[in-house]
Amino acid sequence: MERRGVPGLYDYQPRILAIYLWPCHILQVHVLVICPRKIEECIRPARLWKYFPFDEVVASVSPLCSLYLELPERLRPQWPSSVVVRFTSNWEWYPLAYKASTFRLLTSFQLPQANMISLASCLFALLFARLSAAAPAASSSALSSSASEIISSVAPPISTTIAPVPATSTGTASEPTATVPFIDLDPNLPLWDEDSPVDHQPIRGSLGAKLMGPDNVPIDKQNPDLMAPPSTDHGSVPNAKWPFSLSHNRLHTGGWARNQNTGTMPIATEMASVNMRLEPGAVRELHWHKTAEWAYVLKGSTQITAVDPEGRNYISTVRPGDLWYFPPGIPHSLQATDDDPDGSEFVLVFDQGDFSEDSTFLKADWPLVDRLACSLIAKNFQANISAFDHIPAEELYIFPAELPEPDNDAPKSPQGTVPEPFSFEFSKVKETKLSGGSVKVVDSTTFKISKTIAAAEVSVNPGAIRELHWHPTQDEWSFFLEGHARVTIFASQSNARTFDYQPGDIGYVPASMGHYVENIGNSTLRFLEIFNTDKFQDISLNQWLALTPPKLVQEHLGFSDEVMSKLSKKKNTVVGPN
Repeated sequence: MERRGVPGLYDYQPRILAIYLWPCHILQVHVLVICPRKIEECIRPARLWKYFPFDEVVASVSPLCSLYLELPERLRPQWPSSVVVRFTSNWEWYPLAYKASTFRLLTSFQLPQANMISLASCLFALLFARLSAAAPAASSSALSSSASEIISSVAPPISTTIAPVPATSTGTASEPTATVPFIDLDPNLPLWDEDSPVDHQPIRGSLGAKLMGPDNVPIDKQNPDLMAPPSTDHGSVPNAKWPFSLSHNRLHTGGWARNQNTGTMPIATEMASVNMRLEPGAVRELHWHKTAEWAYVLKGSTQITAVDPEGRNYISTVRPGDLWYFPPGIPHSLQATDDDPDGSEFVLVFDQGDFSEDSTFLKADWPLVDRLACSLIAKNFQANISAFDHIPAEELYIFPAELPEPDNDAPKSPQGTVPEPFSFEFSKVKETKLSGGSVKVVDSTTFKISKTIAAAEVSVNPGAIRELHWHPTQDEWSFFLEGHARVTIFASQSNARTFDYQPGDIGYVPASMGHYVENIGNSTLRFLEIFNTDKFQDISLNQWLALTPPKLVQEHLGFSDEVMSKLSKKKNTVVGPN
């Protein structure tokens, strides 16, 4: 049984591995022995003419680059299922001479004039099968002599015959083989959750050590993949998690508001957000801003009002799971109804990462320029100046008021109402059922006024995932509504970082960075994906591979025909547990 690029050892019980190389100065040897029940990995520096021990494998190097490896005693009862050996050279003009792809496994081979070799168990050798370019070679006799010395020092002669593999300087097309070790099959699961009765320590396997200093245990419990990250995490990815719980809260009579922007989450350059709560009747003061405003109602109902540049007005009550959108510069107000006795709560998203809720244009700003403004206001409204003596001297921002009138009691504009509604009943959109949950999308094709924000509401069943995907040109701003999520972000140059999310947390993934969202809790995971664009787009890794020539995919990834047959030419979006 053979795997492309990795010799198959399934029919044998190897004890000793011998590797014969061209003369060079080896800088690093990477030996990976995969056993049926465990994985052993050793990475140590190695130089010529030195004897060096591995923790798991004993090795020696001769002046002519023969390398002998012997499996440790404790591994011998668990005969390995495969072996990968990787070499790097310090020759600048031939830096990739010793990759795993240049070797193949033989049950026997022969060097010219070599003695017959006997081993207690089967002898296996990894030889150069092909070289992508010619390397300087030692003479056959020199190589034979050195190799014989090494082998004879570890085993008595036997009848196994060893045949040489000739080296040539002419290039021929190589069979497709892996040029790097295969991936680690460790599932890298989170080591705990918030309810786990375990000692939360920054230790994973043999890596890490126990904490000795002070510690914020509740944060450790919520973030196992930051404290004890999976081995797949690598390099640097900016922090992509921000809990609204850590945002400063602006308290007012009748409600509050807390903000997230680049000041708190520097990675989120394209979008910012506000979480706002209004008691029944409470009003978010008449205002406008340079950015567009998109909202998702979390609980209760909110009556919105707005007027466009043509003098057309709009009034509507927006309910849980529904949306509103105000284009830049459109003046508007927000007021909670008493549909819910607690009022209303919603999350606002703005299409500018450095947006601050403290920098909006307020109705109250006009008379605050200076005391002369009152006369100007009187002139503007054609009224006596005394009519303005009750204008607040400071902004109200959020303030209590009587409950709003019904929507149909709104003033009638002679210019009519806005041509495209500023609200959208997203809660009534039928979701697409999937094997692992559901999804529904809203963008300018359905909510036509929403020209700069598109979104998806995703539900993921326990154990399922929002499939591996990325968004070609737009950053993703995420808001977690319920459940417990795990997300790994894959950046360029093998950088990756894993984050854990709870309800009320914000996530952010820059454009084109691959990621998934896994439900690692026991209840449904539900979250919003929001984008600064007019149309929702994503690329499914599964679909991409399914629509690529199969042979090309197999040459890249070593997929079997069975795996290839399971690739989907349609997006799965949310995939159930296997």
